[in-house]
Amino acid sequence: MSDGLTSDINARPWQTKALTLLRDPLTLALLAIVVMLGIGEALSPGFARGDQIVRLLTVAALLGIAAAGQNLVILSGGAGIDLSVGALISFGAVVAGNVMNGADAAILPAILAAIAVTFLFGCVNGIGVTVIRIPPIVMTLGMMAVVQGGLVVFSQGIPSGNAAPALMNFINKPMLFGLPGILFAWLALSIAMVILLRRTSLGFAIYAIGANEQAARLVGLPVKTVRVLVFGLSGALAGLTGVMVIGYTGNSFISVGDQYMLPTIIAVVIGGTSLAGGSGGYVGTVAGAIALVLLQSLLTTLHLEVWGRQLIFGATLLVLLGMYGRQQAPRV
Repeated sequence: MSDGLTSDINARPWQTKALTLLRDPLTLALLAIVVMLGIGEALSPGFARGDQIVRLLTVAALLGIAAAGQNLVILSGGAGIDLSVGALISFGAVVAGNVMNGADAAILPAILAAIAVTFLFGCVNGIGVTVIRIPPIVMTLGMMAVVQGGLVVFSQGIPSGNAAPALMNFINKPMLFGLPGILFAWLALSIAMVILLRRTSLGFAIYAIGANEQAARLVGLPVKTVRVLVFGLSGALAGLTGVMVIGYTGNSFISVGDQYMLPTIIAVVIGGTSLAGGSGGYVGTVAGAIALVLLQSLLTTLHLEVWGRQLIFGATLLVLLGMYGRQQAPRV
């Protein structure tokens, strides 16, 4: 009798650990990736083939780079969500395309120009939120409208600017180990994000402000400065994504970034970052971006219309919010 009771007690810690692991958003995202690969391969043989996975990872990298900035905004709390990300991706693509205009020598100036301009737009978002005290959703929604209107005036609705051949090769062609350069760039960004969030004073400040803004202010953290910088970084990463997008597509048009706005939020939430701020991390967002791109590819394999895919994206976000969108997930 006592031996059975002892065995049951010893088994409970393992059950608790397994249950905790299954409740972890990062674990769920990784499981979802494996399951979707299996379903996709069953529905369409070759879905999980090596070159197909590389192509999916390339698309996921574009989303993951944009989601990095969204991740920082959400982590900083204050109901922070950047709805201008899509418009700033479009703006960055147009700026980079016109600066490059097909010339390899102009790639670096194009990247710097796109990042600098979108960083300034992001800082304006941050100033509006912190100084004028406009709610983040309202401020970034207004910025989205302003940027989109400016793009229409600038381009007259006509695609302008072309990617340089070297940039297109970097995004689309195998460079090392059969992988395109963008995946190595994404890896470098992921490492930089982890170091930023876990090893720097700025990362500590972002978590502290997101967890308890009043307490952060009382201990002397520069709350307003950090919030402005976070929105600025979100804008800069959106601009960088715009450069990568034009390298992927070859040319730019004014709505090229619109498709990224909602998915950046979903990828962050799938990865376990709390929309309340203060908990989560970028490794989960990487998994979330891959899972979301796999879901989109799977839905395409099922021949669903665009509106159907958008409907499922929105429903996915609502379900995730209900499950763990405001839970305190572990830092990654």
